[in-house]
Amino acid sequence: MNEQTPRTPSRRKVLRTTAGAAGAGLGIAAAGGAGQIAQAATGSAPAVSPEAATSAVRKRRGATMAGVPFEGRSTVRVALVGLGNRGGSMINNYLALPWVRVVAVCDPVRVKAEKAAAAVVAAGQPAPALYTHGEDDYENLFTRTDVDFVHVATPWDSHFAIARSAMLHGKHVGVECPIAMELDELWELVDLSEQTRRHCMQLENCCYGRNEMRVLRMAHAGRFGELLHGAGAYNHDLRGLMFSPTYYEGPWRRLWHTRLRGDLYPNHGFGPVANYMDVNRGDRVVSISSFGTPALGLAEYRAAHMPAGDPSWKETYIESDRTISVVRTAKGRLIRLEHDVSTPHPYSRINSLGGTRGVFEDYPARIYLEPDHKDDVWGDFSAYAAEFDHWLWKEHANPPGGHGGMDYIMLYRLMQCLQLGLPPDFDVYDAATWTAPVPLSHASIKANGAPQEIPDFTRGEWTKARSGVDSAKPART
Repeated sequence: MNEQTPRTPSRRKVLRTTAGAAGAGLGIAAAGGAGQIAQAATGSAPAVSPEAATSAVRKRRGATMAGVPFEGRSTVRVALVGLGNRGGSMINNYLALPWVRVVAVCDPVRVKAEKAAAAVVAAGQPAPALYTHGEDDYENLFTRTDVDFVHVATPWDSHFAIARSAMLHGKHVGVECPIAMELDELWELVDLSEQTRRHCMQLENCCYGRNEMRVLRMAHAGRFGELLHGAGAYNHDLRGLMFSPTYYEGPWRRLWHTRLRGDLYPNHGFGPVANYMDVNRGDRVVSISSFGTPALGLAEYRAAHMPAGDPSWKETYIESDRTISVVRTAKGRLIRLEHDVSTPHPYSRINSLGGTRGVFEDYPARIYLEPDHKDDVWGDFSAYAAEFDHWLWKEHANPPGGHGGMDYIMLYRLMQCLQLGLPPDFDVYDAATWTAPVPLSHASIKANGAPQEIPDFTRGEWTKARSGVDSAKPART
C-alpha cells in the first residue's frame, strides 16, 4: 500500500515494461484483430461492423454483470483500504450518509488508520476495526462477514491484488484510478466479477462532475446531434508533489515514470467521454494509437530542486512528458486522450464533445450549438443548467467534500444503489475499458504509434442499450 521502492518482480509483475510489453506480453494481439486495426488506421470505413468489433472476445467464465443489481440492504457496511491522501479524504463523505457504516479501516501506517477511526467515532458511529499489520493485512479484513463494500485507495501496483482478493472473499469493491496496470489483470478482474457475482468498479469521480453530467444529459437529449468526437485529459502539474518527501507515502507515483511510457492516468478524461458516447451501451472502443514526447520534465525539475545525493538521482525517467492518444469506436467516432503531469500546465481535463449540431469545450466551459448560437461566438453553458442538470446535482446543489463536490455525489449515488438494490451506474466492463489505455498506450508508443486493439471486455453485451450515469431518480431515496 505504501511502497517505498519498486518491488522485486512478483506475481503481479509490476515491472513488466521491457521489449515484450509491446506485443504478446501485454496480451494485445487477438485472432482476427489485425484487419480491424488496419481499417482503423486507414479510416477506410466510417464505422466498424459489430462482427469485426467483437473479434477479441474471450470465452465467458460466468454470466454477464451488465445491469446486475446489488442486493438491497438497510445499512451499507464499508471498509476502506488505504488511508493516505485519497482514502483519508473520503472518510467524511461516507460519514455524511446516514445509511452507511464504516466498520473497518486498513493501512500499514497505523497513525493514518487511527486518524480515520477517530473521525468515525466523532461522527457518532462505533469505532471501526483497525488492520495495520503490514501491506497484506487487508486479507484478514476480508474474512469479516460484516463488510458489504470495500473502497481501495492504495498505490496503483496493489489495486489489482486487493480488488481480486475482495471479490474472492465475497465483497463488492470499488477501486481508485487506475484499476490495474496490465491487460491480463483487467481480464482477470472481469472474469472474477462474473464468476463471484460481485461488482468491481472504477471509482471515477469525474463522471459525476456537474459539467460532465450536464453534457451527458444534453448528449442523450440529442442537443449535439450525431456525436462525432470527444476529448479528455489529465493535464496536471504534479512535479512538486511527486518529489515531495511527505505528500505521498514514498515515491511510488514518481517511480511509474521509470517504468511506462504511455498514459498512466487516462480514467478522468476517458470515463466522461465514454459515457457521452454510450461506450459499452450501444458503442464500444476498438483501437488506440498513441504518441509520446521525450521524457525531460522530471529530470529538469530534479536538477533544479533536488540536492545531490537524493535517491531520485538514481532514477531514469522514460514516461512521455505528454502522451496523446486517439481512440476509435465501433461507430467511427474519435476520442482524443492526453496525459501530462511533468511539465508546467494549468489544470485541465479538456472535457470536450462535438457532434453534427455543435460542440462543448471545458476549461473554461463554453458551448456552441445550432440553432442556439451563431456568428461563431461561444454561448453561455450555464444557460442549460435548469433544463439539463442531473437530478443528483439538483438535489445536492452544494455538496460537501473535495473536487467541487463530485466525490460526494459519486459516493452518494453508489451507496444509494447498494442500499436500494439497484445496478451500479458503471461496472467492471467500464473499469477495464477506461483503464486499458494504460498498457495499450505504452505498447503503441513503443510500436511507433501503431494502433493497438482494445478488447471487448463485455463479450458482445456492448450492442445492448442500458442505463448508466444518466440515471433516473429512484422512486425511493
